[in-house]
Amino acid sequence: MTTRKVIAADIESRYEAPGAELVRIACQFQSRIMLKSGDMHINAKSIMGMMAFRPSKGMEIEITAEGDDEEKAALEMEAFLKNE
Repeated sequence: MTTRKVIAADIESRYEAPGAELVRIACQFQSRIMLKSGDMHINAKSIMGMMAFRPSKGMEIEITAEGDDEEKAALEMEAFLKNE
């Protein structure tokens, strides 16, 4: 299992639908990817979960990936959330 913590950048100004883009990225990987912030804990591949989660600037997010490609999955999710 790979875990990373990140402070989200202003992804809303760069993407029209950042939640949908994050789901698209997550779905490229075999690993199970979960996002956590405060009391919210969602599956990153769930569009409904992402709509409730609504990642935004300054939000502290913990990314957890588990599976064969977990390291790459966590890095890609982190890069997106940091606007890199």
